Amino acid sequence: MQLNTEDKKILDACCGTRMFWFDKQDERVLYTDIREGTRVIDVGTKGTKGRKPKVVAPDKLVDFRDMTFEDNSFHHIVFDPPHFYKGAGATGRIAFDYGLLNETWKEDIKKGFSECFRVLKPNGTLIFKWCEAEIPLKEILKLTDKKPLYGHRSGKKAQTIWVAFFN
Repeated sequence: MQLNTEDKKILDACCGTRMFWFDKQDERVLYTDIREGTRVIDVGTKGTKGRKPKVVAPDKLVDFRDMTFEDNSFHHIVFDPPHFYKGAGATGRIAFDYGLLNETWKEDIKKGFSECFRVLKPNGTLIFKWCEAEIPLKEILKLTDKKPLYGHRSGKKAQTIWVAFFN
């Protein structure tokens, strides 16, 4: 089945399990990721019984480092790449829910920013989400020449930061 991306105004460049979306099936959004799969939560124990599985099911398999879309394709992009590559994120649920970076993470994130800005329409917005559990945001922002407009930090230990860019 050919997916019609012409009707999609918004791109989620690495959707994962679509955790932060209010409407996980919003028809305006093209949900993409490099992977797909299911993680079973209900293993029969008291704390897991009846819980639904976590599912990574993108509309289209896409590598954020090398997107298959034409230039200036989307009005709004959400870029929430993996942000763990060692420590707490290396195994288990975090690896499944968020994905993992590898030793080429700097080049990967740099390519991701470049691709997101390439497919973002002029006067479009890019929302970037990052968790500082392992890598500070200041190191990540060095990987793009675009200047952020504003952002918001939440959490105390491993801060999650939302950053807005205007193209």
